[in-house]
Formats: sequence, C-alpha cells, structure tokens
Amino acid sequence: NMEAVKQYDHIRVEKNPEKKTATIVFDRPEKMNFISMLARSQFSQIFDELNKDHDVRVIILKGEGDKAFSAGGNIPEFLEVHQEELSHLAVNVAAPERSPKPVIAQLQGYTFGVGLEMAMACDFRIAAEDTLLALPEMNLGMIPGSGGTQRVAKAVGLTRAKDMIMRARRIPADEAYQWGLLTKVVSKADLEKEVDALVDELVKFSPLALKVCKEVLNAAEETPLSAGIELEGKAYGLLRTTEDFKEGVAAFAEKRKPHFTGQ
Repeated sequence: NMEAVKQYDHIRVEKNPEKKTATIVFDRPEKMNFISMLARSQFSQIFDELNKDHDVRVIILKGEGDKAFSAGGNIPEFLEVHQEELSHLAVNVAAPERSPKPVIAQLQGYTFGVGLEMAMACDFRIAAEDTLLALPEMNLGMIPGSGGTQRVAKAVGLTRAKDMIMRARRIPADEAYQWGLLTKVVSKADLEKEVDALVDELVKFSPLALKVCKEVLNAAEETPLSAGIELEGKAYGLLRTTEDFKEGVAAFAEKRKPHFTGQ
C-alpha cells in the first residue's frame, strides 16, 4: 500500500497512508547516495508538498541500500555553481526543521557532509550501530556550508564541534550518541522496527500540539530564556483552546486513550 510520488533527482518519495507516513529516500546506492545540487534544490519543494498533505503525519528520511544514509554532496559540482548560490544552500537543508511535522532521520553507514547536515535538521536521529558521522569538508580545503558547523556546535558544544569538524573526524555511532548527536543507536537488524515504533508513538499525539511543541523547542536555540518562556506560555494558552486538549483531558478523566484530530 505504498504509493510512489513523482521522481526527483535520485530521491524517491513513498507514502504509506495506513501508517500515515511519507518516506524520503536518497536513492543512489551505487554512489553511497550522494546528493546532487539539483537534489538539494528540490528539498524545500518536497517538504512543501508533504507539509500540506493531511494524510502524512510523520516524515522519515533514509538512504537506499545498506552502506550509507548519504556520503554527502557531489564534490566536483561545487566548482560549477556560482558562489552566490552556494551561500544559500542551507535554506533547503533546513526544510525538515521548518516542517510542522515530526521528521525522523533513519541513519546507517556513511552519514557525511550534507547527509549529516540534513539529518541534523531533523527532529530525531535513529541510527544503526555501523553509522559513521562526519563533516569531512576540511579535507577539501573547505568548510561545511549547509548549517553543519552551527547545528553541531549547538548540539554538542564548541570543544566537541571543533574536535570533529576542524579535524574532519569520523565519529562512530556510540560516541555520537554520548555526545548528543543521535537520539538512539540500535542494531542494524532492529533499525526499521525502531523507526516504526517511534512513528506509532508520534501518530498517537495531537498533530497540532506536536507542531506547536516543535516550534517552541526550535525557538529555544534562538531566544534568550525569558523570551522563550514567554513564547512557551503563549503557545500553551493557544493550545488550551483546542478540541484536542479538551479530548485529552476527557480521555484522562475517563481513563481511556485520547482520539486526537488536529483541531
């Protein structure tokens, strides 16, 4: 019951109406799922469409095959693109962060460069034990350019970010988990199952409450504490008026599972 959606540049989008998911698959396994400039420019569009689709409650990002999530960008292409264009790449890579829906990165093998930058813009990163994370741009005489330095530094602090990025170091899954770069590490055999379990958990919540929660949490990176608390309070007040909150309270009182509609 998977329906495939229109072709992008080596990216497949599959919808599973029964599970209420859309899966974005980097589909170039023979090349470790490298992501071309064209593919990168299609991300905002892919997410715009999924964001509007009410049947999609959770979005998953994954890589085809079993060697890589994505080993990064197509290196030679960088010299063909105008520098002005290169300065705005981060906008597309931030599409998962802007989405009103929870986005899960399902990681395995090589998760390098723009692949890691994309994963860092997701809400959850569930990784197989063989996952290796790196921003190897230093090896090219370059730096990460789609949010990598900033998102990693925010997530793990400067000491670790410099250790990783200034040395182009590959961080294995267990270390990355200890740092706070990954949500959970599981065996390769359990990866699908673990992502499925997280999806099942997320679709039971109010999509509206999840959207607002994600906005408030993302704002925590940008705002001083007092402003963040103010924002949280306003959002809390807003959700107080929703049907979903009434249903949640009623379900709690009646000792039953809530049925949320996103109203």
